[in-house]
Amino acid sequence: MNKRKKINKKNKELILTFISFIIIVITALFGGELYFNINKKSQGSKISSNGYTDKLQVYFIDVGQADSILISNKNETMLIDAGNDENGKDIVNFIKDKGITKINYLIGTHPHADHIGGLDDVVKSDLEIDRVYMPKIQTNTKTFEDVLDAIQNKGLTVTAPKKGDTFKIGDANCEIMTDSILDKDNLNLASLVIRLEFGENSFLFMGDSESENEKTINWPKTTVLKVGHHGSNTSSSEDFLKQIKPEYAVIMVGKGNHYGLPKQKVLDRLIKVGAQIYRTDENGTITMISDGKMIEVENN
Repeated sequence: MNKRKKINKKNKELILTFISFIIIVITALFGGELYFNINKKSQGSKISSNGYTDKLQVYFIDVGQADSILISNKNETMLIDAGNDENGKDIVNFIKDKGITKINYLIGTHPHADHIGGLDDVVKSDLEIDRVYMPKIQTNTKTFEDVLDAIQNKGLTVTAPKKGDTFKIGDANCEIMTDSILDKDNLNLASLVIRLEFGENSFLFMGDSESENEKTINWPKTTVLKVGHHGSNTSSSEDFLKQIKPEYAVIMVGKGNHYGLPKQKVLDRLIKVGAQIYRTDENGTITMISDGKMIEVENN
């Protein structure tokens, strides 16, 4: 009887030892990954009921072959461009779905329809708008006239910012980097270029600016580049990219677009400087959340 008890006790000890060994192996194989995933999730920016957080949130909205970028920090927001005419209502809904009710800075980078097409819907919505920035260049298209009519009907005015002008979005500092080149034969050159700094992170929003704009100044190193002109060869010159050395590059482009964008030469240049590339045609809407040091990237 005593011998059987000893055997049972020995078996229990062996079983406990085996279980402990399995736990150690599982922890070694998967523990780090599980820990990483848990922490990655916990680092996500918690959105309050009014749509704002202490972290900087940058949404590169998938609007096909067009641009629209929503930026928010604390209780302030900026919208850069609003896609084509058909994107306007979707962009308004996107903004409202974030719990945002006010746009402090509404930017139309230049008068092309794929950038200002939906601006009139944004202006005509019940979103409160403080300031409207657009370059000092005009066109006679219906799209442009619709935007101006909407702005006037809401009692707003348009400001044409110049190089060196600064403003804030929450704790983020924004600066107009270049003067618009006013050439009615090439409206891309009028693009407003905005650089945003938030802690140690920086974002450069190029609109459709081209290499002619890129040559006008010496550029500081930048964490995130919104690639100019949808990845066209007219933008993102080799010298420009060597100066800014972006860690991330976002290309806003439509699936199967007939322009063949982004161009492989531009992709090669971005890869050469070590940029991690995100594309709305492949990744959908791209969200970047910054705590001032690290950037978390989400896409859908």
